[in-house]
Amino acid sequence: MLSFLRSWLPGVPGLWPLSANPLDCLLQGLVASCGISVLCNLMRIHLYIGGCSAVRGGLRGGGLLDWAVLWVLTGLLALVGPRVAALLVLEFSLRAVSARVAGQQGPGGQLLVQCQFSLGCALTCSLSFLQEGAAQRTLGLVLAAGLAGLLSWCAQSAWRHVGVLYPLHSSQRYCGLCLTLLSHGCSLPRLLRRALSLCFLVADIAAVALVNRDFLSTGDALRFWTPLTICYTLLVVYMQEEQQQRPGEGVVFRTAGVRLGGLLVLMLTVGRWTDVLDIGVCLLGEACCLLTAGDMLSALRAQDIDDPPYRSSVGRQREAKRWQGHEEVTQPRRKDL
Repeated sequence: MLSFLRSWLPGVPGLWPLSANPLDCLLQGLVASCGISVLCNLMRIHLYIGGCSAVRGGLRGGGLLDWAVLWVLTGLLALVGPRVAALLVLEFSLRAVSARVAGQQGPGGQLLVQCQFSLGCALTCSLSFLQEGAAQRTLGLVLAAGLAGLLSWCAQSAWRHVGVLYPLHSSQRYCGLCLTLLSHGCSLPRLLRRALSLCFLVADIAAVALVNRDFLSTGDALRFWTPLTICYTLLVVYMQEEQQQRPGEGVVFRTAGVRLGGLLVLMLTVGRWTDVLDIGVCLLGEACCLLTAGDMLSALRAQDIDDPPYRSSVGRQREAKRWQGHEEVTQPRRKDL
């Protein structure tokens, strides 16, 4: 069956990024889009259980929109070539490391939201590198897509459950999932950061290998990496200053446009024409991810923090009681005589 699909969908040079066939590209895109879906749903759960009532009211639930975005991202990630995907992975890794070294705690939560399309590119790069030359490549990608789809469905189900029943279940101690989030929800962002760090670590190794395989000599590699390093360094400095001077939702779209614009100019100089087309696809993917993540960015601004000091379990229990109308009555302060 798989061999029939591979023969029915031959590789199209210049259109599909991989030399294998479009089926492998679609499976890789599906795995990557499912990873983005898991990240988004877990971030919504984190913001929901750790935010104020205004934050909770601004977050949207899952539905047909999430499934539509999932398949749109699947198609876009399937069209992005491994070369451009590798460059996006390296750019985000440099941005995250520079923010960590600079000691900026502000962009921490925003980076978890802004890394969606870069995470998709990281997954496609890792799969392309690890599955390269495998005898049963398509079968392995089918199994990976099935596991990724299951994880995505579980994350969406958990977000729908939490968005509707968390206030009731956390106050009445009724549901195991809600009680787990009530007591250990503070560790969810740390878990996400560790998982993303591991994912981008593997993707960085794969990205360097995928980019270097196109060069026949060290001189060719230096002619490519030198302007790339200079361009990325200038972009990182610009984005840090932009976020400090003009924070807001608009700066997220401006920085995404500047990043991809700088990469476009670089590819026009040292790249290929297929790389220019891939950057246009990446621009659509970034816009799709940022538009659907507007609720999370608004929630972060409403909290006025990006790396929140998470409430203790006692504080979350009191907040759950207030949701049910059991506001604790505070004693008036005694006036000094």
